[in-house]
Amino acid sequence: MYFERIYEPSLAAASYLIGDQATGEALVVDPVRDATHYLDVAAAHRLRITHVTETHIHADFASGARELAERAGARLLLSAEGGADWQYEFAADAGATLLRDGDEFQVGRIRVRALHTPGHTPEHLTFLITNDERATQPLGAMTGDFLFVGDVGRPDLLEKAAGIAGTMESGARTLFRSLQRFAEFPDYLQIWPGHGAGSPCGKSLGAVPQSTLGYERIANWALQIDDEDAFVRAVLDGQPEAPPYFGLMKRINRDGPATLGDRAAPRQVPAETLVHALREGLVIDARSTERFAAGHVPRTVNVPFGAKFATWVASLLPFDRPVFVVAESGSDDRVAEAARALALVGVDDFGGWFDARVLDVWAARHGPLEKTPQTTVSELRARLERGEVAVVDVRNESEWEAGHLPGVTHVPLARLAEEVERVRALAHDRPIVVHCQGGSRSAIAASVLQANGMSQVANLAGGYAAWQKAGLPVERDDA
Repeated sequence: MYFERIYEPSLAAASYLIGDQATGEALVVDPVRDATHYLDVAAAHRLRITHVTETHIHADFASGARELAERAGARLLLSAEGGADWQYEFAADAGATLLRDGDEFQVGRIRVRALHTPGHTPEHLTFLITNDERATQPLGAMTGDFLFVGDVGRPDLLEKAAGIAGTMESGARTLFRSLQRFAEFPDYLQIWPGHGAGSPCGKSLGAVPQSTLGYERIANWALQIDDEDAFVRAVLDGQPEAPPYFGLMKRINRDGPATLGDRAAPRQVPAETLVHALREGLVIDARSTERFAAGHVPRTVNVPFGAKFATWVASLLPFDRPVFVVAESGSDDRVAEAARALALVGVDDFGGWFDARVLDVWAARHGPLEKTPQTTVSELRARLERGEVAVVDVRNESEWEAGHLPGVTHVPLARLAEEVERVRALAHDRPIVVHCQGGSRSAIAASVLQANGMSQVANLAGGYAAWQKAGLPVERDDA
């Protein structure tokens, strides 16, 4: 049996390719939207992808299951569990085979059994993998967003991201019962989860790529709790902010993502088209926060290249306009990587990229660049005491609850785009200072506010960590 974990760092997402080397047949579980990569991996190992499936309707990335099945000529298998409201709308058109709890299918001599494990989502399936050549019992389980290393899938996303009221507690109780059922399997069962550390699909995911059920029994907090009510309280407490685009992604994946196909390399566009890009599209300045703060084109938003580039863009900006990027000279590879990452979260309209020298052209034709002032903790304290400034804390809920500046407003960065008018009203024509834990997320936040016409915006250098280090007063919600 051939086994490969295919990890997508920009999403902290894991998909899996499992093949029978004797028959050449292979299965892919939870593919992201890059069919070419899976086809290349299979070909390199003399395998052909004959089956494609996924554990659930994903919220954090656009699924690649349908496109991969079409391009590979493979059988597409999708969950039929979860009730009428949680069915794949495209399943019939795609000729998909629908799976229910206990259904099995063969990939050569590899037996795959579907186990309904709801809680994170109502339709969620876990796939038990048995190598019939060697044993009659399952070797491992593709647990998707049900059971992670060190954590479990969060049951609050349907309410927080998709807006389905009243589902958090019922989802948590369903998840508890799924875990109780799953715990009946033996300790040796390997656990192959759908996400690793850094994913917002849980609150404490481990970085280790796989585990065993026996180890999770002694190390995973969720398997230490036998009381259902206690589990419900624990699993709902401290979950990170749900990125706003998750609700849209759910609908896209339910209805069927558009075919991505082979993408051309992003094109560099001339500086003269920047005015049009600002008017008709969204312009992301992907340079470092320091360079952006020192000077940038007005109405651009700073999201530096990095692992979270695509998720921040998808969370902060609408999907209905083309995206353009400002990048340093010689950044062709990074731009291509960014465009691919955006496509993975459903942002398909990539208009092109501008060399950073566009800033000089803009300044020569339209006047001085905009800057983002930085303020120190001592300056901020003095201005707060005089009532001269409004402060917005853009950290996550759990960070806020652990301690925050006295009397300031909390708007998590993931929700800032929805709360712009609230922040504008809060300011009452006063300057605004934004802060996070260390200064990086708040730099993005400051650019969002500036792009929405708020000219008096500053970033707190060093963030909350610098405030604490200076011994300045803080408040806690439980104080």
